[in-house]
Parts: sequence; C-alpha cells; structure tokens
Amino acid sequence: MDLDSIIEAVNKTVVTYGPKLIGALVVWIIGGLIIKFLVKGFTKLLNKRKIDDSLKPFLKGIVSALLKVMLVISVLTMLGIEMTSFVAILGAAGLAIGLALSGTLQNFAGGVMLLIFKPFKNGDVIEAQGHTGLVSEIQIFNTILKTPDNKTIIIPNGGLSNGSMTNYSTEGTRRVDWTFGIAYGDDTVKAKEVMMKLMTDNTKILQTAGKEPFVAVSELGDSSVNFAVRAWVNGPDYWDVFFTMNEKIYNTFSKEGLNIPYPTMDVNIHKK
Repeated sequence: MDLDSIIEAVNKTVVTYGPKLIGALVVWIIGGLIIKFLVKGFTKLLNKRKIDDSLKPFLKGIVSALLKVMLVISVLTMLGIEMTSFVAILGAAGLAIGLALSGTLQNFAGGVMLLIFKPFKNGDVIEAQGHTGLVSEIQIFNTILKTPDNKTIIIPNGGLSNGSMTNYSTEGTRRVDWTFGIAYGDDTVKAKEVMMKLMTDNTKILQTAGKEPFVAVSELGDSSVNFAVRAWVNGPDYWDVFFTMNEKIYNTFSKEGLNIPYPTMDVNIHKK
C-alpha cells in the first residue's frame, strides 16, 4: 500500500468516525457534569429526608454508579458499538448473581427499608423474631440486639423488615398490668383500697387524667378472687414499678389480714 492510499484511508476514517468521536467526547464531558449535579441534588434530598448517616454513602454510590453505567452505554452506542448483546449478557449475569445471593439480597433490601422508614432506632427496646432486647446497632444486613442479661443477638434484616415487631420505646409511657388474687371470704372492698393506696403512694406511678390507677375484680378463679390491676408509668420506670408493686402487695396483704391463696389438694383415704 502506497502513501497516498494510507493517507486516503486515514482521511476516510477521520471523516467517518471523527464526528462520532467528538460527539461522544462532548456527551461524556457534559454527562459527567450532569451526573455530578444530579448526585449533589440527591445528596441534598437525603439530608432533607433525614436518612440514616450509615445509608447515605451507599445510596449515593448506587445512584452515581447507575448514572455512570447509563452514560458509558450511551457513549459506546454513539461510537457505533453494538450494545444489545452486552446488555443481554449483563442482565443474565445479574439474574444469576441475584438468584445465588437471594437470601443476602433480601437481608440487604430489608436493611435499606429499615434505615429509610425507621420503625426503630438505636437504643429502642423491641421484640421481634422471638427475641427481645435493646437495639445496639442497625447494619445493612443485620440488626444487633443486646438482651437484659447482656447476650448479643444478631437478627437478619430480611425477616425483621417483613415480620411483626413490637417497639416498647416508641411511646413515652407504658401501662403496667398485674393480676393479684385473694382468698374467697376475704373483704374485696378492703383489698381494692389497699392496692389503690399502694399505687397512689408510689411517686413513679402516673396520676394524671385518663391514666389513673385501676383496680377491679376480673375473675372468680378456682381458688381465688382475682383482681386486674393497672397503672401507667414512664417507660424507664416500667420494671422498677412492676417488681416493687409485687413485693409491696405480698408484704401488705399479710399485714392487712388478706390471704394470697395457693393451690391445695385434699387427699382422702378410704379403708376397706
């Protein structure tokens, strides 16, 4: 091939691909600037929505990566590169990976939902998946609980986000429920007065309108007359009031001549 042929081939290539290359370069530069602008706007939106700090970098990275992939595909298409087969292969690979990591992806999606909607936060006491404890940490794949006896429980976020859950820390106050029994023949009016006085004397039990202490006969049991006793307390005082009231009821009933019954069995022996 002589010099003229080489020059002609180069000119033809430049004429054919030069505009496409320049156009692709312009799109790449402008697209990069647009992506930066969109990511910055998305970051501001996350800040306004008060999304968890541990989730912000991940969501920002996902959005940035998706936009950049779209930009690369657009630029390669402008250069005349066929992307249909590449996209099909990429989709098949993504499907295979998704099937292989279905459990992990479910936990990941659950973690994202928990961090976005925040049904609980660090420091809350929750009951879920058969466990009760203090939320120590919310991770992307797992949530870590600390039990009252200082055990660490790791719960996958997939089941946690899809299952039922009780959050004991959402409200500032909680109701404490007891069932106390007295023997048949004891004075029920006196028993109610004793229990009501114990609750009104306890400064940690709320006495506000709509949340007054409550005592009523709830059941005539096999061996006792049972009372439903209810009181409202601030969340942190729940267990202190619960245990204190149990002890005071036991000690006060005996002083007031009220009997706490316990199951008994009569055995009759018949001689032949």
